[in-house]
Amino acid sequence: MSSHAPPFWKHKSLGQMSSEEWESLCDGCAKCCLYRLEDEDTQEVYFTNVHCRLLDTCTGRCTDYANRSVRVPDCVTITPAVLQDPYWLPRTCAYRVLAEGRELARWHPLISGDPDSVVRAGLRVCDRTICEDDADELENHLVDWIE
Repeated sequence: MSSHAPPFWKHKSLGQMSSEEWESLCDGCAKCCLYRLEDEDTQEVYFTNVHCRLLDTCTGRCTDYANRSVRVPDCVTITPAVLQDPYWLPRTCAYRVLAEGRELARWHPLISGDPDSVVRAGLRVCDRTICEDDADELENHLVDWIE
């Protein structure tokens, strides 16, 4: 019989997680940093290949995470309350996965133990995007990301 405690995401709700645990759920895919369009009638979400100007495309992380909501007013801070209806997040997003009662994928860094596993799985989008400062109409940049 194993004396190891189960990983925190298996025995804690999203609202019970510490700040450190919460932040560790982010796999760095950068899909939440992409602009999206939504059909208001159907709630269907269309992703683009246009990323926020604060995205570091080498790391998949925000260059000013602490101030992102001030510098980019449209930036949505993911909280347990926001996850009551996470339809707008990518299906592979760990926050959405756990909110929907699913298991983290084997490529997730918390499972694999390797922060680059998301890159090897082909899920980080940074090398396939353009900065919002260089983009024209978002409708011209719709992409169907493979998940």
